Amino acid sequence: MAARPFRQFVVKVHSRCNLACDYCYVYELADSGWRSRPRAMSPAVVAHTAERVARHVRAHALSDVEVVLHGGEPLLFGPARIEALVRGFRAAVPARVRFSVQTNGTLLDRPLLELLRALDVRVGVSVDGDPAAHDRRRVRPDGTGSWSAVEAGLRLLTEEFRPVFGGLLCVLDVRADPVGTYESLREFAPPVVDFLLPHGNWSAPPAGRVAGDPATPYADWLIALFEHWYRAPETRVRLFEELLNVVLGGRSGVEGIGLTPSAQIVVETDGAISVSDILASSSPAAAATGLHVLRDDFDRALTAPEVVADRAGRAALSATCRSCEVVAACGGGLRAHRFAADGFDHPSVYCPDLYRLVTHVRDRVAADLAAPA
Repeated sequence: MAARPFRQFVVKVHSRCNLACDYCYVYELADSGWRSRPRAMSPAVVAHTAERVARHVRAHALSDVEVVLHGGEPLLFGPARIEALVRGFRAAVPARVRFSVQTNGTLLDRPLLELLRALDVRVGVSVDGDPAAHDRRRVRPDGTGSWSAVEAGLRLLTEEFRPVFGGLLCVLDVRADPVGTYESLREFAPPVVDFLLPHGNWSAPPAGRVAGDPATPYADWLIALFEHWYRAPETRVRLFEELLNVVLGGRSGVEGIGLTPSAQIVVETDGAISVSDILASSSPAAAATGLHVLRDDFDRALTAPEVVADRAGRAALSATCRSCEVVAACGGGLRAHRFAADGFDHPSVYCPDLYRLVTHVRDRVAADLAAPA
């Protein structure tokens, strides 16, 4: 059976950041590869990446692909280089190329947003709840908060540039009120909100997760938010939408929920081809394939052991996960969260939280379906 082609290409255009978020998986966990990579992707690497995407599109007769500009902070790449990259890709790739950028929002201003709107590049912004919660985690290198700059950019997106507003991404903080966090994000009228668990593993567990402890602080937080959202789902919350999909027998479209294999591949600033860069939070070599856009097509990555392992679904899970009643919905969680000193053959470090969250959503939906009309 032919390997599923890549449809999302995460292009790391800049490897540095102007913030120092305390939970960042690039700069605060095991990954130190950014130190040896160029700050910005060179024009030659950009051109080779575009050509490799074009070859992949032709080889698999793809009608559309997504390119995500990422970092570090991708807007440090600068307007001129962003424009050249977008136009270069669209000229080279014989398919529709949808562009998005995931930014911390501090550099968004009117001229840049006018350019991104002209280029049809959707903008996702990382923001962690209300001003106090955000400034506790998402700080500048000198320790000062970033809320005021992010808020200014979000107001522009909300009020003047809605056609390119992609949504908000929030790393949940169990110290913050879940409903208050959600309602603070809703003030910007985002088209969708993504809530992410902080990255961690058995070797570097996230706050509040202790091996063998039955407590479920992350599930408690998410369940409180789910109940609030479920009664009036006025704003899309991708995590909850995907959980509802899988508990009703559908497929998930996001990494870390369900067993659908990832369609994503990453290109680093130096042109190295990597698996999901989140894996590098567990071990510096975990995401590396040894491939490079200057010499390798993306089809070679389809059979790279690291990619095969990342896309193996149920077969890649531990025996504990494979025998679990909610494995089809949970999917074992993110592979990076299963890491321990001896590898990835473990349940997620968030296993108790994931089990409780999935069963709560499943039982809530089952009760509604069984209720008299």
